[in-house]
Amino acid sequence: MRVLGIETTCDETAAAIVSVERSGQTKILSNEVLSQIAAHAAYGGVVPEIAARAHVEAIDRVVERAFESAGLKPGDIDAVAAAAGPGLVGGVMVGLTTAKAIALVTGRPFIAVNHLEAHALTARLTDDLAFPYLLLLVSGGHTQLLAVRGVGDYLKLGGTIDDAVGEAFDKIAKMLGLPYPGGPSVEREALKGDPERFDFPRPMQGRPNPDFSLSGLKTAVRLVAERIAPLSDRDVADLCASFQAATVDVLVDRTRAGLRACHAAGIKPSSLVVAGGVAANQAIRRGLARLATEAGLPMIAPPLPLCGDNGAMIAWAGLERLRLGMVDDMSALARPRWPLDELVPQAAAAQEPAEKV
Repeated sequence: MRVLGIETTCDETAAAIVSVERSGQTKILSNEVLSQIAAHAAYGGVVPEIAARAHVEAIDRVVERAFESAGLKPGDIDAVAAAAGPGLVGGVMVGLTTAKAIALVTGRPFIAVNHLEAHALTARLTDDLAFPYLLLLVSGGHTQLLAVRGVGDYLKLGGTIDDAVGEAFDKIAKMLGLPYPGGPSVEREALKGDPERFDFPRPMQGRPNPDFSLSGLKTAVRLVAERIAPLSDRDVADLCASFQAATVDVLVDRTRAGLRACHAAGIKPSSLVVAGGVAANQAIRRGLARLATEAGLPMIAPPLPLCGDNGAMIAWAGLERLRLGMVDDMSALARPRWPLDELVPQAAAAQEPAEKV
């Protein structure tokens, strides 16, 4: 069983083919990702119009390369999946339209994938993970704790009430004059700095509800940076290290609260999973690994190439849904917002505007 996956929700144009062999073994046959970092770097963030135009220019050759790398032709796949949201709607429409066209031409089923579900299920592609598990989903736009009970079956336990973790990293980087993308830049500087020089707050630490708040921490960094300006290289490194240490403490504490909430809901997780672009941060991985050991659970994080947006995670989510007969028709919508615990497009269409493709 082979599925083509297409991802265009933000600033990566990606396509991949994933298979499940008769033996049950999963394989990533190809995984092509074209980043738009250079196009957005001058602006310090993603410009939606530029992103959509870049997707239009790149999508055909990225899909073609995915087939070439896999040694397959379009007629060799069993289904076509595309990220239908959440994301920048102009980009989402590019991938969704392309996937529908391929599905129509080949006569294969089409699957509209929730981008967040793709992140949530990636651990099952790489680690053959059993349900249920506790997921910390951390990316540029999302910070959530979810009990993953099955494909399409998610219980949201907590989320951010202001900034997402990746958003906070990006804003700190911009504030300190570090290059885009901000997350990796802050992590690199933190390696050179003293995490104990600045005692930044740990927002919501110790609260029973597993929610997050990072705007206060971001403000604290800004106030200190303004007070000690002009900043030396050492100041920047120490600010990054102290900010990252506080963020790790917050994520570990809030995930601990998520574990308690999971058990209170009668769910016994098989493991602790972290996914999303920010899951590539090594300090965050180490902190969560310590928590998992404390809780007697394995901690699973995708390989670094599968943390950021990619086509393989879309293909895998499509494959998981295909095996359960969860396919879509050509009326599937491009959705700028799509909560992970609400995965029925027809029901959601009545609640928020969506754009047809």
